[in-house]
Amino acid sequence: MIQGKNIFITGGAGFIGSSLIGRLIEKNKITVYDNFKRNSLENRDYKDHPNLKLVKGDILDYPPLEKAMKGAQIVVHCAAIAGIDTVIKHPTETIRVNLLGTAKVLEAAKELSGLERLVDFSTSEVFGQAAFRSEETDTTQIGAVGEARWTYAVSKLAAEHLTKAYHQEFGMPTVSVRPFNVYGPGQIGEGALKKFIQLALEDKDIMIHGDGNQIRAWCYIDDFLDGLLLGLTHPNAIGESFNIGNARAVITIYGLAQTVVRVLRSNSQLRFEERSGPDVELRVPSVDKARNLVGFHARIDLEEGISRTAEYYRKHTSSDTADLSNHRWQTMAKSD
Repeated sequence: MIQGKNIFITGGAGFIGSSLIGRLIEKNKITVYDNFKRNSLENRDYKDHPNLKLVKGDILDYPPLEKAMKGAQIVVHCAAIAGIDTVIKHPTETIRVNLLGTAKVLEAAKELSGLERLVDFSTSEVFGQAAFRSEETDTTQIGAVGEARWTYAVSKLAAEHLTKAYHQEFGMPTVSVRPFNVYGPGQIGEGALKKFIQLALEDKDIMIHGDGNQIRAWCYIDDFLDGLLLGLTHPNAIGESFNIGNARAVITIYGLAQTVVRVLRSNSQLRFEERSGPDVELRVPSVDKARNLVGFHARIDLEEGISRTAEYYRKHTSSDTADLSNHRWQTMAKSD
């Protein structure tokens, strides 16, 4: 249980950051540092909570970042450029924000006298195009130089190495987490399962990139937050990296679309289109390390997660759903 702490969250207006705030806001003081280009927080019931402070800023701008972080005891670094479409269009910005931004966050945190824990968000993308039951110590795989899609994985992997280096060299209490396809209520921006659900609720065609035989393991947001909180509190987590996902919720993309349509009793039709770039064929984590070291267990099965997520989107109309029928799903499906 985290209580009575000053918590600083970069990218706290995003899907995972704003969901974490919901778990912690009643008994802690939380500062969100974000540029608010994507804002899941605005739809949360606690957006105006007296324990919540919002600071608009850029993690590449060190002086205001350091100032806003002063007094923090826990730092959660979620801020990043993400989403396959965004990454391909802005590879330079992706590397700058994800790597240099992390360096600035770590340097500012090193100056904190009362730092108890810093959690950095890495990504399951570091395992490359094909990874089955990937363990944290497995060799990472990065695609060809010059392919913009892989700039995200490269920048996140380098940032993870840097986070580990700050622990080894300066004794900082750092932890890295690698999310595996997290989804659920409040998700914004790109995300396959989110899009499938939104389309199915409107009985619109669901477009599948490729033939749909790509395989993923889907982790509901509540399960991911359980793992994240263990990373923030468990003494065994310090200095470690963890895969956080649901290794039981494994399905092809075609099977995922079929499941969404069936569970939601939708009249949506499934359509296919050719791939336009490199893709990830297989990504299933091993979560043995997280289970053995900190006691993590994913509990929400896929159909229950779909139902819970759909209930949220029945009540909320996202600003990025104006033309879902033309959505092209890329299997990076950013939710980590």
